Amino acid sequence: MNEKTFNKWFNTFILAGMTLVMIVTTIIKLQDAQEGQAMLIVAAFGSLMGVLSTVCSANAKILTFLFGFFDVAIYGVMCYMGGRYGNAALHMLYFLPMQFIGFFQWRKRGAASGEKPKARRLNTKQGLLSGVAFFAGLALTYFILMKLGEAEAASVVKIAILMDAFSTMCNILGQLLMSTAYMEQWYFWIGVNITSIIMWAITMKESGDNSFALIYMIKYAFYLLNSINGLRIWLNLSRPEVKAQDLEN
Repeated sequence: MNEKTFNKWFNTFILAGMTLVMIVTTIIKLQDAQEGQAMLIVAAFGSLMGVLSTVCSANAKILTFLFGFFDVAIYGVMCYMGGRYGNAALHMLYFLPMQFIGFFQWRKRGAASGEKPKARRLNTKQGLLSGVAFFAGLALTYFILMKLGEAEAASVVKIAILMDAFSTMCNILGQLLMSTAYMEQWYFWIGVNITSIIMWAITMKESGDNSFALIYMIKYAFYLLNSINGLRIWLNLSRPEVKAQDLEN
């Protein structure tokens, strides 16, 4: 099986799987909701945009930023309306502008509707700075989250907070590296997905709402498979001797 055929079938599998999970999740929420069904439909549309954005990103398609714009904007508004102001600020003030930055950065690196960007890799200095920024941000985020939830002292809570902080920093650096077309973004996206699976596994173990947690575990399992494929594609795309137009679209 050649590269083009593999990507075609793999992307179909990922899109179908993640879309099915999203539909099942939305149906469950609609059945449980007494009001606000219209907003749930809007949220489902945003989730679908997120699915398309994720697959396009793995395949180095510039459309990732169009779909990502709708995903981030809708989720940010939902967070604000739900009183989750920290998440709302993160999405509206960071992730949303990064969609525009990413679009223009990829265009500068040769991306178009039928062409991939000229991907790059961090050099040693950039890698060290990224590592320092990640661990410094991780420590700061963990400290802030611990302060916000200091009434809870159980060790399992501290582990959950650490994973939350880890996922947050992976998201921030992953988006930065994605918008600037660096291959190393996928290490952070893989970190986000593994952490999310673990967090939902803990929720499923401790909560009575096991079916809902299981759905999210399956969702992030699909995201993990997609991010591993994204790493494979971008490792090839960022090889010095490979030009973006030489790869199969």
